[in-house]
Amino acid sequence: MRTLRTLHPLAWTIIIGTLFARMSTSMSLPFLAIYLTTTLGATPTATGVTVAVSSLVGVFASFYGGYVSDKIGRQRVMLIAIVCWTIVWIAFAGATAVWMFFVLNMLNGICRSLFEPASRALLSDVTPPEQKVLVFNLRYTAVNLGIVVGPLFGVWMGSSTSGTAFLVAGGIYLIYSLILVLQFRRYPAVAVAQKGNQVSTTITMRKAMQAVYQDSVFRYVLLGMIFAVLGYGHLNSTLPQYMALLPNLSAGEGSRWFAYMLTLNAVTVLMIQYPLIGYVSHFSPAVSLITGNVLICIGLVLYGMCTSLTEFLIVTILFTMGEVLLFTMIDVFIDRIAQPEWKGTYFVTIGFNNLGNVLAPIMGGMLLDRLGATQGVFIFLWLAIGCAPGIPLFIAAYRYLLVRQQKESS
Repeated sequence: MRTLRTLHPLAWTIIIGTLFARMSTSMSLPFLAIYLTTTLGATPTATGVTVAVSSLVGVFASFYGGYVSDKIGRQRVMLIAIVCWTIVWIAFAGATAVWMFFVLNMLNGICRSLFEPASRALLSDVTPPEQKVLVFNLRYTAVNLGIVVGPLFGVWMGSSTSGTAFLVAGGIYLIYSLILVLQFRRYPAVAVAQKGNQVSTTITMRKAMQAVYQDSVFRYVLLGMIFAVLGYGHLNSTLPQYMALLPNLSAGEGSRWFAYMLTLNAVTVLMIQYPLIGYVSHFSPAVSLITGNVLICIGLVLYGMCTSLTEFLIVTILFTMGEVLLFTMIDVFIDRIAQPEWKGTYFVTIGFNNLGNVLAPIMGGMLLDRLGATQGVFIFLWLAIGCAPGIPLFIAAYRYLLVRQQKESS
């Protein structure tokens, strides 16, 4: 407790702000696919493209978010981004056509790509080295606590049939932005960009491609993560559409089931993250990546066979175990394989795995259009097949790593 009291007030602002921001996001955006499909009558393919555009923009905008942050300062980037983000959320509530949601979700991706890297960098700036592990774990916990309650609020507000949740999200982001203004005025010397920082810290697209080209281990890991994230991405894109379209569920029941699944997903992450990672830390991180990908593939296949809420919840626990193994161990693996002078480049470049989040809603939407929700077994079998190439790619990365280690030891 004494350590917590010594954290910088700006650190607490970001951590608590992250909790409420993720709560507001998870009570609105996960239901966007259902709203577009059932209320606006969009095809699953059109819905998939609309959901995907946020990740697509984010993949490339993230390369410039850090640069802009170094160039004009964390404070300015965060304030500009969160004010624009607030406007986007309010505009979501008033949107009435699919093309409007497409444009707004694209702007949502840009705002996120500017705000989140700057906020994490500011969190690092105001935190001494000995407290950084604690602070970033607190932020990750805040993310999941927000996701625990957000979907339940979303169901209560009817997010699958109205834009009320978006309006509430806009209000929360407005309050967050006002608090940031007050805090930045109170601590004006914090997070000012240092001249020359951008020269040494900015990661360009050219550096990213060079990192992929020169390191075979990293190349296979990156490709494997794209396929693994492709599988994971169906949780927030294909699955809500599928459940909303299931003919054996009454109107709104699929949305409620999906909200319970999202809440269970976040609760499971909070409960199993540390004991599970403590156990698998005795093995190579590559083993965790392989196992995580396998569990996600199995989970996808089982989702297509589920017929009751209990079955969906049980499969979600299995699916979440795969998620934890993938996303908590990938940073450890990258840290081990990267040369010290290339670590920054590797950590930014691995963000290309979000291409999986771009492809997931499009792939799932096309399958739903072609086969229909009554063919869940075949739809999710194809989704699992789309995710499966990550397994041999991770195995190849592990083998190349063993060869490299043998050469270094000889």
